[in-house]
Amino acid sequence: MEGLLSLLLFAGLFYVMMRFGCGAHMVHGHGGHGEHGGETPEPTAEGASALDPVCGMTVAADQGYTRVFEGRRYRFCSRICLDKFEASPQSYVAGGVR
Repeated sequence: MEGLLSLLLFAGLFYVMMRFGCGAHMVHGHGGHGEHGGETPEPTAEGASALDPVCGMTVAADQGYTRVFEGRRYRFCSRICLDKFEASPQSYVAGGVR
């Protein structure tokens, strides 16, 4: 019984780390978060990759999350970056401060 409790505790901790920690980026196939800093996002055409406006990571069309803001489509590498954008979108769109 003690072994089962330890396994469940480890599984819960692993889930939290993968969902909310740096592992969240790994789930979407990304490793080097923030390696493209300073670049501005471009509107994405269907099937094209784009830059995450929060961290600057390149996001393939079949990965990550998408939101439309003021008529432009933005792609995000992780839910964390999407949440940051939704909290303050004006600070991440062209001309905004990071």
